[in-house]
Amino acid sequence: EPGAPAEESSSGLQKKHHVLVGVTGSVAALKLPLLITELLKITTVEVQVVTTERAKHFYNAQDIPVTLYSDEDEWQMWKGRSDPVLHIELRRWADLMVVAPLDANTLAKLANGICDNLLTCVIRAWDLSKPLLFCPAMNTAMWEHPITARQVEQLKGFGYREIPCVVKKLVCGDKGQGAMAEVLTIVESVKRILEEQELP
Repeated sequence: EPGAPAEESSSGLQKKHHVLVGVTGSVAALKLPLLITELLKITTVEVQVVTTERAKHFYNAQDIPVTLYSDEDEWQMWKGRSDPVLHIELRRWADLMVVAPLDANTLAKLANGICDNLLTCVIRAWDLSKPLLFCPAMNTAMWEHPITARQVEQLKGFGYREIPCVVKKLVCGDKGQGAMAEVLTIVESVKRILEEQELP
């Protein structure tokens, strides 16, 4: 459960690092099951996922072996004043967040402080002393639009870390910049951050 104490490993000496994965409505969300599988190979990591509604179109929830939260959960959890607020509980639980993929729409929302779903609310409430990695993914024409660079810089200005997109043939058939970084690149970035931060 979000907000629960970090679990100790079987050795009793090492606590789990809590990694919260955000997934948005880019075709690259197809890679969510692989990303989770690879993150779980890091023995000190515990993972939970926050999804946008549009992202659900690209993966099967049954293929996700960890807790998966969406907008519906936020509203079902809160009934009255004393109830937990899910986006705050998730923000407290997480030591690190990875948004992969970050689509053009959610990029624009985050750059402008819009928080109209569970994922964007978690990020708006994010503790800026904790690392947040984002992995842009969009069509090349969208990536090359002048506003995209401005919005990416805005996020970096908040202290978030970009894992740059790459050049490849996209699902739509276009070839160019805009594809999400490879899953192993994302996982290696997470490992480096955990080593740098020496998170509790």
